Amino acid sequence: MEFKDIIYEVQDHVARITINRPKQLNAFTGDTLKELTLAVETAGADDNIGVVVLTGAGDRAFSAGGDVNWEKEGGLERQILEPYLFHVTLSRCLKPTIARVNGYAVGGGHHMAYFCDLTIASEQAIFGQNGPRVGSPACGAIVSYLTRVVGAKKAREIWMLCRRYTAKEALEMGIVNTVVPHARLDDEVDKWCKEILALSPTCMKILKASFVEEYNALLGQGDELRRYMVTPEFWKYEQQEGAAAFLEKRAPDFWAARAAGKRA
Repeated sequence: MEFKDIIYEVQDHVARITINRPKQLNAFTGDTLKELTLAVETAGADDNIGVVVLTGAGDRAFSAGGDVNWEKEGGLERQILEPYLFHVTLSRCLKPTIARVNGYAVGGGHHMAYFCDLTIASEQAIFGQNGPRVGSPACGAIVSYLTRVVGAKKAREIWMLCRRYTAKEALEMGIVNTVVPHARLDDEVDKWCKEILALSPTCMKILKASFVEEYNALLGQGDELRRYMVTPEFWKYEQQEGAAAFLEKRAPDFWAARAAGKRA
């Protein structure tokens, strides 16, 4: 298969999916998410694959989340379902998934990492949410699943304050499984892959299906929540203010944007 935004490689029963937009810190567009969804579906259906590794190109970022330029141009509004379709696909893949976090895992990149079964991080990795900071809404399982990972109070802190956390702090919270020096990241990922591949592939499928069943009711909720709560005025004022502020490297003023919308 030929992809534009990602690299898909298979070797020794491991599928490696790499977001290949390093100049954008591996930020994604709706088209990137479509490619990621197809790649995960392909790996999940391939009986020759026992592990799926998700990562980002270069040494700076796993993924910085949604591409703000794409969002400012209305991309997220037009391709509103893509993040949810990808996360549902990633969650229901019956192969163990490993997030190889080599740098920033922020916003959409952060919840990609915590939706994987296992997360292995470089010491230079940084974690955190970004949506409310730039007017990029997320809801449903993308948000609520974090309570299963770190607990309700910490999940609310992470999403509602948009703080940044070091790899060590992420390890203490349970977002990652292990942290290693950056130079050893690939060796550590290979080690975990080999341990998984030494076990029964069918047992792995049964385990994955069991874990998915535990939170299956959460999946697919985002569309309904967003439909009732995100208005056209939001896209025109709050979302545009968040994206513009980010690109202009200034603090957003969402309350002023809301007021302008009411006066319009």
